[in-house]
Amino acid sequence: MSPKLFRVILPVSDIERAESFYHFLLQTPGRRVSSGRHYFDCGGIILACYDPHADGDAKAAHPNPEQIYFAVEELEAFFARAQTAGCQELDSQIETRPWGERSFYARDPFGNPICFVDSATLFTGEFFFSL
Repeated sequence: MSPKLFRVILPVSDIERAESFYHFLLQTPGRRVSSGRHYFDCGGIILACYDPHADGDAKAAHPNPEQIYFAVEELEAFFARAQTAGCQELDSQIETRPWGERSFYARDPFGNPICFVDSATLFTGEFFFSL
């Protein structure tokens, strides 16, 4: 059996705000699994918002360095919610990337880079570019 990715940790500094932000943006309530962890099921992979202080850990939450990508069917609806959700940063519009994906980039309230991609345009590396 091949390894299977099942959980992605998203560091946050306020678990209540993270729950509210992602509940609104993803349109799913998720579930609290500890005082500092809230899980959202994203198609079989768990997005785990993790607030170390709320969980009793003596370390600070630092944003992930690279994007987490979400494939969605209603990209425009996600973009509209992102515009009012409280993102730190948000692209001014949805764009078609050189590799064919329609998407927008944002940063959540904690500085984590996230991207939403139209699921009909996903690029999965199935063809190669020649240099």
